[in-house]
Amino acid sequence: MQAEACLIGPHDPSPYRLLNDASRVPLLLVCDHASRAVPRALAGLGLPEAELERHIGWDIGAARVTERLAEAFGACAVLSGYSRLVIDCNRAPGDASSIPEASDGTAIPGNRGLSDAELAARIDTFFWPYHHAITRVLAAFGHHGQVPVVLGVHSFTPRMNGFDRPWDVGVLWNHDPRLAVPLIEALRAQGLVVGDNEPYSGRDTGYTVEAHAGSAGLPHAVLELRQDRIASEAGCREWADRLATVLPPLLARPELARVEFF
Repeated sequence: MQAEACLIGPHDPSPYRLLNDASRVPLLLVCDHASRAVPRALAGLGLPEAELERHIGWDIGAARVTERLAEAFGACAVLSGYSRLVIDCNRAPGDASSIPEASDGTAIPGNRGLSDAELAARIDTFFWPYHHAITRVLAAFGHHGQVPVVLGVHSFTPRMNGFDRPWDVGVLWNHDPRLAVPLIEALRAQGLVVGDNEPYSGRDTGYTVEAHAGSAGLPHAVLELRQDRIASEAGCREWADRLATVLPPLLARPELARVEFF
Protein backbone atom coordinates (compact mmCIF):
# COMPACT_ATOMS: atom_id res chain seq x y z
CA MET A 1 0.00 0.00 0.00
CA GLN A 2 2.90 2.39 0.67
CA ALA A 3 4.25 1.98 -2.88
CA GLU A 4 0.77 2.59 -4.31
CA ALA A 5 0.34 5.76 -2.27
CA CYS A 6 3.65 7.06 -3.63
CA LEU A 7 2.65 6.51 -7.26
CA ILE A 8 -0.64 8.44 -7.23
CA GLY A 9 -0.49 11.87 -5.71
CA PRO A 10 -3.30 14.26 -4.75
CA HIS A 11 -3.18 16.01 -8.13
CA ASP A 12 -3.09 12.83 -10.23
CA PRO A 13 -6.18 11.29 -11.86
CA SER A 14 -7.95 8.15 -10.70
CA PRO A 15 -6.87 4.81 -12.21
CA TYR A 16 -10.20 4.69 -14.04
CA ARG A 17 -13.28 6.70 -14.95
CA LEU A 18 -16.78 5.31 -14.59
CA LEU A 19 -19.65 6.76 -16.62
CA ASN A 20 -23.35 6.04 -16.01
CA ASP A 21 -22.49 3.51 -13.32
CA ALA A 22 -26.14 3.02 -12.31
CA SER A 23 -27.29 2.33 -15.87
CA ARG A 24 -29.29 -0.81 -16.46
CA VAL A 25 -28.90 -0.64 -20.24
CA PRO A 26 -27.37 -4.08 -20.96
CA LEU A 27 -24.26 -2.69 -22.61
CA LEU A 28 -20.85 -2.11 -21.06
CA LEU A 29 -18.25 -0.08 -22.92
CA VAL A 30 -14.60 -0.49 -21.93
CA CYS A 31 -11.69 1.65 -23.10
CA ASP A 32 -8.33 0.24 -22.07
CA HIS A 33 -6.14 2.98 -23.55
CA ALA A 34 -8.26 6.04 -22.87
CA SER A 35 -5.60 8.29 -21.35
CA ARG A 36 -2.05 9.46 -21.96
CA ALA A 37 -1.61 10.57 -18.33
CA VAL A 38 1.48 9.64 -16.33
CA PRO A 39 1.52 10.20 -12.54
CA ARG A 40 3.87 12.92 -11.37
CA ALA A 41 5.89 10.38 -9.41
CA LEU A 42 6.96 8.72 -12.68
CA ALA A 43 8.19 12.00 -14.21
CA GLY A 44 6.70 11.39 -17.64
CA LEU A 45 8.56 8.07 -17.85
CA GLY A 46 11.50 10.14 -19.11
CA LEU A 47 9.63 11.00 -22.32
CA PRO A 48 8.78 14.37 -23.85
CA GLU A 49 5.07 15.17 -23.95
CA ALA A 50 5.08 14.83 -27.75
CA GLU A 51 5.84 11.10 -27.42
CA LEU A 52 3.02 10.54 -24.94
CA GLU A 53 0.64 12.26 -27.36
CA ARG A 54 1.49 9.72 -30.08
CA HIS A 55 -0.31 6.43 -30.52
CA ILE A 56 2.25 4.75 -28.28
CA GLY A 57 0.90 6.68 -25.30
CA TRP A 58 -2.82 6.02 -25.79
CA ASP A 59 -5.49 5.12 -28.31
CA ILE A 60 -6.09 8.45 -30.00
CA GLY A 61 -9.81 9.30 -30.15
CA ALA A 62 -10.98 6.11 -28.43
CA ALA A 63 -11.99 7.78 -25.17
CA ARG A 64 -14.07 10.44 -26.88
CA VAL A 65 -15.91 7.89 -29.02
CA THR A 66 -16.54 5.82 -25.90
CA GLU A 67 -17.91 8.84 -24.07
CA ARG A 68 -20.24 9.73 -26.93
CA LEU A 69 -21.48 6.14 -27.21
CA ALA A 70 -22.11 6.00 -23.47
CA GLU A 71 -24.15 9.18 -23.81
CA ALA A 72 -26.05 7.95 -26.89
CA PHE A 73 -27.06 4.65 -25.29
CA GLY A 74 -27.21 5.80 -21.67
CA ALA A 75 -24.80 2.93 -21.08
CA CYS A 76 -22.12 2.35 -18.49
CA ALA A 77 -18.50 2.83 -19.56
CA VAL A 78 -15.21 2.15 -17.79
CA LEU A 79 -12.18 4.04 -19.09
CA SER A 80 -8.58 3.63 -18.00
CA GLY A 81 -7.00 6.59 -16.26
CA TYR A 82 -3.35 6.29 -17.29
CA SER A 83 -1.15 5.81 -20.32
CA ARG A 84 -0.64 2.35 -21.73
CA LEU A 85 3.09 3.03 -21.21
CA VAL A 86 2.61 3.18 -17.43
CA ILE A 87 0.97 -0.23 -17.72
CA ASP A 88 -1.12 -1.69 -20.52
CA CYS A 89 -4.51 -2.58 -19.06
CA ASN A 90 -5.19 -4.78 -22.09
CA ARG A 91 -2.30 -7.14 -21.36
CA ALA A 92 -2.08 -9.75 -18.65
CA PRO A 93 0.27 -8.78 -15.80
CA GLY A 94 3.68 -10.20 -16.52
CA ASP A 95 3.20 -10.16 -20.29
CA ALA A 96 6.31 -8.83 -22.04
CA SER A 97 4.29 -5.92 -23.48
CA SER A 98 2.55 -5.05 -20.20
CA ILE A 99 5.13 -2.44 -19.16
CA PRO A 100 7.17 -1.98 -22.34
CA GLU A 101 10.77 -0.80 -22.37
CA ALA A 102 10.28 0.37 -25.97
CA SER A 103 7.28 1.04 -28.22
CA ASP A 104 7.28 1.59 -31.98
CA GLY A 105 10.97 2.45 -31.93
CA THR A 106 10.80 4.77 -28.91
CA ALA A 107 12.73 3.77 -25.79
CA ILE A 108 10.82 4.22 -22.52
CA PRO A 109 13.49 5.17 -19.95
CA GLY A 110 11.09 5.06 -16.99
CA ASN A 111 10.26 1.41 -17.66
CA ARG A 112 13.79 0.08 -17.74
CA GLY A 113 15.32 -1.96 -14.95
CA LEU A 114 12.21 -2.03 -12.76
CA SER A 115 12.42 -4.14 -9.62
CA ASP A 116 9.82 -6.75 -8.71
CA ALA A 117 8.42 -4.31 -6.14
CA GLU A 118 8.13 -1.54 -8.74
CA LEU A 119 6.40 -3.86 -11.18
CA ALA A 120 3.97 -4.99 -8.48
CA ALA A 121 3.25 -1.37 -7.54
CA ARG A 122 2.30 -0.55 -11.14
CA ILE A 123 -0.02 -3.55 -11.30
CA ASP A 124 -1.66 -2.87 -7.94
CA THR A 125 -1.99 0.88 -8.48
CA PHE A 126 -3.21 1.11 -12.07
CA PHE A 127 -4.15 -2.28 -13.50
CA TRP A 128 -6.27 -3.92 -10.81
CA PRO A 129 -8.41 -0.90 -9.87
CA TYR A 130 -9.49 -0.56 -13.51
CA HIS A 131 -10.29 -4.26 -13.82
CA HIS A 132 -12.01 -4.44 -10.44
CA ALA A 133 -14.26 -1.60 -11.60
CA ILE A 134 -15.26 -3.67 -14.64
CA THR A 135 -15.89 -6.68 -12.41
CA ARG A 136 -18.14 -4.67 -10.10
CA VAL A 137 -20.21 -3.33 -13.01
CA LEU A 138 -20.69 -6.81 -14.44
CA ALA A 139 -21.59 -8.16 -11.00
CA ALA A 140 -24.32 -5.51 -10.74
CA PHE A 141 -25.76 -6.63 -14.07
CA GLY A 142 -25.75 -10.21 -12.84
CA HIS A 143 -27.43 -9.20 -9.60
CA HIS A 144 -30.28 -7.72 -11.64
CA GLY A 145 -30.53 -10.83 -13.83
CA GLN A 146 -29.17 -9.06 -16.92
CA VAL A 147 -26.75 -10.32 -19.54
CA PRO A 148 -24.79 -7.31 -20.81
CA VAL A 149 -22.96 -7.02 -24.09
CA VAL A 150 -19.34 -5.97 -23.57
CA LEU A 151 -17.80 -3.79 -26.28
CA GLY A 152 -14.17 -2.71 -26.20
CA VAL A 153 -13.20 0.51 -27.98
CA HIS A 154 -9.66 0.92 -29.33
CA SER A 155 -7.99 2.79 -32.15
CA PHE A 156 -5.11 1.94 -34.47
CA THR A 157 -2.49 3.94 -36.31
CA PRO A 158 -3.02 3.96 -40.09
CA ARG A 159 0.62 3.07 -40.72
CA MET A 160 2.77 0.62 -38.79
CA ASN A 161 6.16 -0.89 -39.56
CA GLY A 162 6.15 0.65 -43.02
CA PHE A 163 2.75 -0.83 -43.92
CA ASP A 164 -0.22 1.34 -44.86
CA ARG A 165 -3.22 -0.27 -43.23
CA PRO A 166 -6.26 -0.24 -45.54
CA TRP A 167 -9.02 -0.67 -42.96
CA ASP A 168 -11.47 1.98 -41.82
CA VAL A 169 -12.33 -0.11 -38.79
CA GLY A 170 -11.54 -3.54 -37.41
CA VAL A 171 -13.67 -5.93 -35.38
CA LEU A 172 -11.73 -8.29 -33.14
CA TRP A 173 -13.18 -11.48 -31.72
CA ASN A 174 -12.18 -14.96 -30.62
CA HIS A 175 -14.72 -17.76 -30.18
CA ASP A 176 -18.02 -15.93 -29.76
CA PRO A 177 -19.45 -14.73 -33.13
CA ARG A 178 -22.77 -13.42 -31.82
CA LEU A 179 -21.92 -9.73 -31.98
CA ALA A 180 -18.73 -9.65 -34.04
CA VAL A 181 -19.94 -11.32 -37.22
CA PRO A 182 -23.16 -9.31 -37.70
CA LEU A 183 -21.25 -6.15 -36.73
CA ILE A 184 -18.70 -6.80 -39.47
CA GLU A 185 -21.51 -7.36 -41.95
CA ALA A 186 -23.38 -4.22 -40.89
CA LEU A 187 -20.28 -2.02 -41.17
CA ARG A 188 -19.37 -3.48 -44.56
CA ALA A 189 -22.90 -2.75 -45.75
CA GLN A 190 -22.04 0.93 -45.22
CA GLY A 191 -19.26 0.66 -47.78
CA LEU A 192 -16.48 0.59 -45.20
CA VAL A 193 -13.28 -1.44 -45.40
CA VAL A 194 -13.71 -3.61 -42.30
CA GLY A 195 -11.01 -5.84 -40.89
CA ASP A 196 -12.15 -9.21 -39.57
CA ASN A 197 -9.57 -9.67 -36.80
CA GLU A 198 -7.47 -6.95 -38.45
CA PRO A 199 -5.25 -5.04 -37.86
CA TYR A 200 -4.93 -7.29 -34.80
CA SER A 201 -6.47 -10.63 -33.99
CA GLY A 202 -8.77 -11.16 -31.04
CA ARG A 203 -7.51 -14.73 -31.00
CA ASP A 204 -3.99 -13.89 -29.92
CA THR A 205 -3.91 -10.33 -28.55
CA GLY A 206 -5.70 -8.44 -25.82
CA TYR A 207 -6.87 -9.26 -22.34
CA THR A 208 -9.79 -7.22 -21.03
CA VAL A 209 -12.79 -8.28 -23.07
CA GLU A 210 -11.80 -11.93 -23.19
CA ALA A 211 -11.04 -12.04 -19.46
CA HIS A 212 -14.27 -10.37 -18.34
CA ALA A 213 -16.76 -11.32 -21.05
CA GLY A 214 -15.43 -14.35 -22.93
CA SER A 215 -14.69 -16.24 -19.73
CA ALA A 216 -18.21 -15.49 -18.44
CA GLY A 217 -20.11 -16.38 -21.62
CA LEU A 218 -21.16 -12.77 -22.22
CA PRO A 219 -21.52 -11.56 -25.82
CA HIS A 220 -18.67 -9.27 -26.77
CA ALA A 221 -16.44 -7.76 -29.43
CA VAL A 222 -13.64 -5.23 -29.74
CA LEU A 223 -13.70 -2.27 -32.11
CA GLU A 224 -10.50 -0.91 -33.61
CA LEU A 225 -11.12 2.52 -35.13
CA ARG A 226 -8.65 4.13 -37.51
CA GLN A 227 -6.98 6.99 -35.67
CA ASP A 228 -6.91 9.50 -38.51
CA ARG A 229 -10.70 9.17 -38.72
CA ILE A 230 -11.22 10.06 -35.05
CA ALA A 231 -8.36 12.47 -34.33
CA SER A 232 -10.79 15.41 -34.24
CA GLU A 233 -13.99 16.06 -32.31
CA ALA A 234 -15.90 16.01 -35.59
CA GLY A 235 -14.45 12.62 -36.48
CA CYS A 236 -15.30 11.20 -33.07
CA ARG A 237 -18.84 12.49 -33.40
CA GLU A 238 -19.19 11.02 -36.89
CA TRP A 239 -18.03 7.58 -35.82
CA ALA A 240 -20.01 7.56 -32.60
CA ASP A 241 -23.13 8.53 -34.56
CA ARG A 242 -22.44 5.79 -37.10
CA LEU A 243 -22.05 3.18 -34.39
CA ALA A 244 -25.11 4.46 -32.54
CA THR A 245 -27.06 3.75 -35.73
CA VAL A 246 -25.51 0.38 -36.53
CA LEU A 247 -25.53 -1.17 -33.07
CA PRO A 248 -29.17 -1.04 -31.82
CA PRO A 249 -30.62 -3.73 -34.13
CA LEU A 250 -27.62 -5.94 -33.38
CA LEU A 251 -27.90 -5.49 -29.62
CA ALA A 252 -31.59 -6.44 -29.85
CA ARG A 253 -30.79 -9.88 -31.27
CA PRO A 254 -32.16 -12.52 -28.86
CA GLU A 255 -28.97 -14.59 -28.87
CA LEU A 256 -27.17 -11.69 -27.17
CA ALA A 257 -29.49 -11.86 -24.17
CA ARG A 258 -28.13 -15.14 -22.84
CA VAL A 259 -24.91 -16.52 -21.43
CA GLU A 260 -23.30 -18.89 -23.87
CA PHE A 261 -19.88 -20.52 -24.02
CA PHE A 262 -18.11 -21.35 -27.26
